[in-house]
Amino acid sequence: MASFKIDLSTAAVIVATAPQPKIANRRTGEIATDPETGAKLMTVGLMVVDDGEANLLDKVTVLETGITGELTTGAPVGVTGLKAREWENVFNGEKRQGISFRAVAITPLVPATVQG
Repeated sequence: MASFKIDLSTAAVIVATAPQPKIANRRTGEIATDPETGAKLMTVGLMVVDDGEANLLDKVTVLETGITGELTTGAPVGVTGLKAREWENVFNGEKRQGISFRAVAITPLVPATVQG
């Protein structure tokens, strides 16, 4: 399936849900890992506001090492290397499809200092 870069250069991005481990197997609770590096994967919910529209990216996957600082709900963040990827699978005989999101890094933005 194809993947696409997402340009956030004009958007404000806010944490909707704090980072949580990505679960690979819900029955066993196994944490998902990156197949290339073996690093743990995390998911973060993001609200992207651009051109007067707000969109929720429910679960953005990122390596645990790509999350720096404390990401709390409502905090503005910078997102590096965000990509969307189409997916499709068959579960219990039913075909499902959607879009998944993956980022290289998500970092808190430091508010500008007020000059007085």
